[in-house]
Amino acid sequence: MKKFSILIIILLYGLKSSAYTLYADSAIHQPSAITTSIDSLKQQLQLAGNDTLKSVIYSQIVTEYLNYDKISDSRIKRLYQSQALNYTYLALHLYSGLSDTTGLRFCFNSLAKVYRSQKKYPQAKWFILQSNTLSRIKKDIPNIMASLLVLANIKMEIKDYSLAMRDLNEALALSKSDHNAKVESTVQESYVLLYTHLKNYTKADIAAKRHDFIEDSLLKGEENLIAKTQDSLQTKKKVYPISRRLSKANYSTRIASL
Repeated sequence: MKKFSILIIILLYGLKSSAYTLYADSAIHQPSAITTSIDSLKQQLQLAGNDTLKSVIYSQIVTEYLNYDKISDSRIKRLYQSQALNYTYLALHLYSGLSDTTGLRFCFNSLAKVYRSQKKYPQAKWFILQSNTLSRIKKDIPNIMASLLVLANIKMEIKDYSLAMRDLNEALALSKSDHNAKVESTVQESYVLLYTHLKNYTKADIAAKRHDFIEDSLLKGEENLIAKTQDSLQTKKKVYPISRRLSKANYSTRIASL
């Protein structure tokens, strides 16, 4: 039943995007580095002998097309988005047949990103909810938090601020229980945006200061780790010459005893 539902999804959302495939492949003028990578992947696709390998290559192609954010030409950006949708639906079909939940989640996240960029919020919201559901089934806390953050930002864009607040509150609670300071910092950044929308500038300022405090703490932690690593390397360098000298002395003693 689940596979049937996903196939229906592909039919409802995917057929329109696949209609652009041939046009986009011929009309698109890709940046050279991306072109080389995508062309190489498409050649590998021709040689792929099973659905598992094809699904991986489709996902790699999708990842390349999702770089549309780096493209300034709006027409080419739209074509990239169309291609990202097309290849994501192809991958989704295979991952569904393989019962690959990790692959399905990648597809749901990719579709949510493109539809959000296109301001097709019902589709974007639906797909990120599917990603969130899969993560909850697997009890995958990092991906639950990631999907909640995307969901909250989509809700802010459609001015559904109360539900966005609920998602951010849950993401914050999870980040603290998981001791994930980086995610907590990102949540605080989203609070700044939310409270700014709500014109509650006092709370926005508090969230901004909390974000900055966490970022400073993370930076100091990284600096301390680098310093400890460098100290450890210096200690090893000091010990190594001494051990070599001792080794040479022992060798000379053994020779003399002969």
